[in-house]
Amino acid sequence: MAKLEVWQRGPLQDLEPLLQPVGHAILQAQEELHEYLLDFPTALLWQKPAGMASVGFHLQHLSGVLDRVFTYARNESLTPFQFKQLEEEGFDSETGYTVRSLMERFDGQIIIAMKQLRETDVNTLTQFRGIGRAGLPSTVMGLLFHGAEHTMRHLGQLMVTAAVVKENYTNQ
Repeated sequence: MAKLEVWQRGPLQDLEPLLQPVGHAILQAQEELHEYLLDFPTALLWQKPAGMASVGFHLQHLSGVLDRVFTYARNESLTPFQFKQLEEEGFDSETGYTVRSLMERFDGQIIIAMKQLRETDVNTLTQFRGIGRAGLPSTVMGLLFHGAEHTMRHLGQLMVTAAVVKENYTNQ
């Protein structure tokens, strides 16, 4: 029998019912990422098949987007460190990222996001939140759900890219 998805296992402890889909989605992304990138070679992190974004970019972006969107949901501005990470998305570090280090970064961001979800007052979900310097309109709920949706979108892109680069690598 196939393993049940996170949402099929029931409610997440200490998480308001309205926020369950967000928690389910980001925890599902975490599980799938770990399963899919098991034994993925670090040497393939930055390959861009057909000029598409690399697995390394998607790993960085998965962490970064959760961090940034959840920051806006808290009604906070991005820090210089967050802007620096945004600029670095798609590029290796001087010391060289590994699959493991980027996955650990994502795992850490999941812990932070889940803590924030558990602490979110559902009475604030419809409150206005401005995004970025332009203050683009959103709400707490909109940002939290977008964080989950965007995470799943990039997970899907990462999985396809990883499959393509692994196939190309194996057939060389």
